[in-house]
Amino acid sequence: MKRLLLINPRITSNARFPLAVMHLAAALKGRYETRILDGNLDRHLPETAAAAVREGGYAAVGLSVMGGPQLPAALAVSRAIRAAAPGLPIVWGGYFPTLCTDAALNSDCVDYALRGQGEQGLVELLDALTEDKPLDQVAGLSWRPEGGEVVHNADRAFSTAPLQMDVSYDEVDDPQRYLGPTYLGRRTTGYQAALGCRYRCSFCGVAAMFRGKTALPEAERLERDLRGLQARFGADSVQFYDHNFFDREVDMQPLLEVLARLQMPWWCYARADALQGLSASSWALVRRSRLRMAYIGAESPNDSLLRDMRKGTRSDQTLAVVETCRANGVVPELSFMLAPPQDPEGETERTFDFIRQVKRLHPAAEIMLHIHTPLPPRRLGDGRWTPRDPALPKGFTFPDSADAWAQKEWVDYWCHKDAPWLSPALRERIRDFRTVLGCRFPTLTDIRAPGWQRAALRAASAWRYRLARYDQPRELRWLERAVKLWDPQLNAL
Repeated sequence: MKRLLLINPRITSNARFPLAVMHLAAALKGRYETRILDGNLDRHLPETAAAAVREGGYAAVGLSVMGGPQLPAALAVSRAIRAAAPGLPIVWGGYFPTLCTDAALNSDCVDYALRGQGEQGLVELLDALTEDKPLDQVAGLSWRPEGGEVVHNADRAFSTAPLQMDVSYDEVDDPQRYLGPTYLGRRTTGYQAALGCRYRCSFCGVAAMFRGKTALPEAERLERDLRGLQARFGADSVQFYDHNFFDREVDMQPLLEVLARLQMPWWCYARADALQGLSASSWALVRRSRLRMAYIGAESPNDSLLRDMRKGTRSDQTLAVVETCRANGVVPELSFMLAPPQDPEGETERTFDFIRQVKRLHPAAEIMLHIHTPLPPRRLGDGRWTPRDPALPKGFTFPDSADAWAQKEWVDYWCHKDAPWLSPALRERIRDFRTVLGCRFPTLTDIRAPGWQRAALRAASAWRYRLARYDQPRELRWLERAVKLWDPQLNAL
């Protein structure tokens, strides 16, 4: 049987199951033998991968690549493989080659890019490469013929096939290492139940990749998988990676019934309008299921800006869902997009005021602060480009290569941490507000800090928060360093 090396480049120190490459392995089962390398556990991944391909026997190497901090790691391991085995095909799939296809292929270590869902596309590409078949029939594939221009095949249609695949946890080395203590429990596991998202928010890579399509699993599958994780690994809690867990209520209720039976504390992504639309019976199931925290994209208090983002929610729904969550024992983890290109200073200050309003309603609400960074235009399979976001400043250009995207300023842009239109004063203002807010309301997800440290942070920051005096909080910065304040945006759960 032909062999394929699948790689998850390093992105975090808080490793969870590398589900992207595990799904690829499931799709290839019976046709290709696979080996998975995970950079989140292997700190010497380039050397490990190079040693593996030197042994020979691999038909290709596949990497799942997101933009941001995973991109430099993907380039490093790809170049190590290219140096060790120059003729071995290297295939990138995932969000970065989907959204920045030409940039991915403008690299000396990427031969093929799979756009969109990659499971079936990878099977077809490998068959074409190993059986010398034409590549132009592989939907979702982009590649550069030798000495020619990049070729983009037709886009691949949305598929529910991954929901029928049985992922094998034996594909990874030492699967026990992927479960650990979090705010939710002592043995938290990562799990993805549904595919895609039916919404089309303009800033969201998920929306660009799945184009408004979504599919939910059968309730029986969800229960079987979670009970299997309990029995085999001792999982006692779940972090759902579904892009939007709460979909239409009629489809959600069977899944909520499963979770109510299992009563494993859980975390998920959600929308304010979806949660507000739940009936009393569904909220009863939510309470019984022990949903602890829901990550909700609030984005902005400006309804006009929300419309421009195609968010589909309103600021009054954000406030309403905060109160609903509090009444039902759920902590809302609200994400806000600061400093949009249009009026970055004014919108940022209005968002600060809105966050204070949220905290009055539910002091335990978690706040995640991001910079509003619109997506680059995306190449479609028919040769067209998606429209450029009109909010972007005139003359603003995106990188045209993976190496350029891997520079720190563009890694920060991809991660919504910075943008070129922010002034130094606004950057400092955001940093100061984040410090005061984080000290006044230490995150619930920090399971390391003793109570006295939290009390000290709250006491030291109380006067600044009460008076909205955020400027130059040097004493709080010293405390942050002394207690090693936990940042949930860097550490997740």
